[in-house]
Amino acid sequence: MRAEVLALVVSVGAATWAFRYLPFRLNLSALSAGGWPGRMLAAIGPAAIAALFAVSVLPLLTGGAQAAFWAGTVAVIGLWFWRRSVVLATLGGALAYGVVFAI
Repeated sequence: MRAEVLALVVSVGAATWAFRYLPFRLNLSALSAGGWPGRMLAAIGPAAIAALFAVSVLPLLTGGAQAAFWAGTVAVIGLWFWRRSVVLATLGGALAYGVVFAI
């Protein structure tokens, strides 16, 4: 294994561990919701989800699975706005993607 890959894996693992462990160990109750640390911590989750979504869909947009991608995305968004359920939106999007991909 190359040293660069190992260093990348270790640094990403350490950052992931820190983001999951440190909020439980630090006393964050003193932070105000309107202050910059509170706003930054509130924005990390949606920003991470958006980044993961963008990275995971780019290969789908260049390949032959564009119709399945759009069906799954529309199903997730539609079910989320209809029922406000992450579970229902996730399962419905996966089902729509799988059905269109199988066709």
